[in-house]
Amino acid sequence: MRAHFSFFILFTFVLSTYGQVDTRNRSISIPAVKSKNDSLDARSLLPSKPINNNRINSINTPKVSNRLNMPKKEFSMFPTEEFGNPGELYESRISKSLDNLKLSKEEVEAKNGSSTDQYFGDFKSSAESVNIVYRDHGYEDGDVIQVLVNDDIIQPRVYLTNGFRGFKLDLQKGFNKIDFLALNQGESGPNTAEFQVVDDKGSLVAANRWNLATGVKATIIVVKE
Repeated sequence: MRAHFSFFILFTFVLSTYGQVDTRNRSISIPAVKSKNDSLDARSLLPSKPINNNRINSINTPKVSNRLNMPKKEFSMFPTEEFGNPGELYESRISKSLDNLKLSKEEVEAKNGSSTDQYFGDFKSSAESVNIVYRDHGYEDGDVIQVLVNDDIIQPRVYLTNGFRGFKLDLQKGFNKIDFLALNQGESGPNTAEFQVVDDKGSLVAANRWNLATGVKATIIVVKE
């Protein structure tokens, strides 16, 4: 009887000890519940339609056109004259330069006009007056001159023809400087003219011709004795 009672107590103690260990180490598993609102739909982040807005922070943005208006003719730094071959432009310029190299200085001046003032000398006369006449000795192409006496303008603008025309000049004692200033070169160039100085007795005092570039002058001096 006593032995059975001792066994019962020992059995109860063993069961109690096992229950404490098992209770401390055992964990309770809680199943996850899937929520209907927990899913993420990536499509909701994309706009259903493209955003067409030309204003950013109240600033109008320019509209970009896919079609650009290109110039129909390219810009060129060359003259508008057209050549069948682009090299003709340079050949034309080179030919003009070579032509000048083949000519003498006098021939170049005769072709292009003198670029320096011309002095035709001084002539003595005892006449009281002289007639100064001039004309275009070449092709009548619109050459215009100005005539000055002792730096005073006597004839401001004279259109040269193939016939002589001029004016009477009363000579003052001493030097009478006469300048012929080329105002242009006409249509063909240079400014070409012939002049004569005839005294009041009909005698020829001086005569010569010029080929002048624009702005260049020819000068003679008549000295009254």
